[in-house]
Amino acid sequence: MTTRLRLFPLNAVLFPGAVLNLHVFEPRYKQMIAECLESGEGFGVTLIAEGSEAGDPDVTPHEIGAVAEIVEVTALPFGRYHVSTVGRERFRICEVVGREPYLTAEVEMLEEDFVEDPESTRLADGLRALFTEYLELLVHFSGKDVLPDRSGDAQALSFCVGDALQVGERIKQRLLEEGDTKERLAMERSFLERALPQMRRLVEQRERHIARGDGGEDLAYRARQEKYFGKFFSAN
Repeated sequence: MTTRLRLFPLNAVLFPGAVLNLHVFEPRYKQMIAECLESGEGFGVTLIAEGSEAGDPDVTPHEIGAVAEIVEVTALPFGRYHVSTVGRERFRICEVVGREPYLTAEVEMLEEDFVEDPESTRLADGLRALFTEYLELLVHFSGKDVLPDRSGDAQALSFCVGDALQVGERIKQRLLEEGDTKERLAMERSFLERALPQMRRLVEQRERHIARGDGGEDLAYRARQEKYFGKFFSAN
């Protein structure tokens, strides 16, 4: 069974349970938000597969996205909005049925057949420990508070980790598309097991730079830093 959904394609991936804040200023999306508010409906967020930006009428979205529930709207000058949303259920695009004034699609909601069991609990506990260290290293390196709630069940944890990882959007999209919670947990654990040793070395290297009063970081170091911590978490 399908349902019709307004789509907001972005250069970002929305996971269930994740917060997404938007500054809405294009006329088509101002209209979309106004219609969503009037109808009490959410809208679909999809990563752009082809096309330069959300405003491109010919943009091609990835097939799987997540519904964004509007939780707060602040009106800004000139009819703009600041919109706070939370990710809800995942969906698959069956058919794009309209492109004006914004993308509209027939979609099917994706229900993940997840039952907590000893294996998923074991996977989640192992991932939670790795993820806690990962977040602590990010905070230590950046000085920014990036400590999301990790207290949910295994499925919620898998989405929380996917949202927080400092990786490319196409990797996040792969995690969103994965329909098996245990496999998603295993993929995230594998990434952290590879990334954490290098992250520890980079933090230690940075501490040595600071201790020596050496602010000159070579390009190779900055490249490694951005690979594991993301540009958002760069020291400068």
